[in-house]
Amino acid sequence: MKTLIDQLGQYGAYHRDPRNIATHFVGVPMIMLAVTTLLSRPTFMAGSLPLSLAVLASLAAAVFYFRLDFRFGVAMAVQMAVNLAVGQWFAMQGTALWLTAGVGLFVVGWVIQFIGHYYEGKKPAFVDDLVGLLVGPLFVMA
Repeated sequence: MKTLIDQLGQYGAYHRDPRNIATHFVGVPMIMLAVTTLLSRPTFMAGSLPLSLAVLASLAAAVFYFRLDFRFGVAMAVQMAVNLAVGQWFAMQGTALWLTAGVGLFVVGWVIQFIGHYYEGKKPAFVDDLVGLLVGPLFVMA
């Protein structure tokens, strides 16, 4: 597994233009919240513990972040916990609000991202390496 510096360095090579970097501070959190929101339904029981795909995906991502760096792992875990709380709130609302929030955040977040990459003149990092989808939020946090 690559180190934190390796991951951020590789991701950073796709993000040099200040306008592109700025769009990531808006678009990436929107996409993170959107995915968490959409994966918050349905929930299922694991014994007496209610779970969703959002919880499982967040746990898997947390393992990735903690393996890279403990401090950033903690920071990302806190961010994901907030997203889980907000995503769960949306999931408990009516289907129209849950779906509109999730899809709306997802689409707008990606539009913002692609505007940034237009300025950058480069494709997004995940096109070459899907791990970029996990490193993007870490890049914003770092």
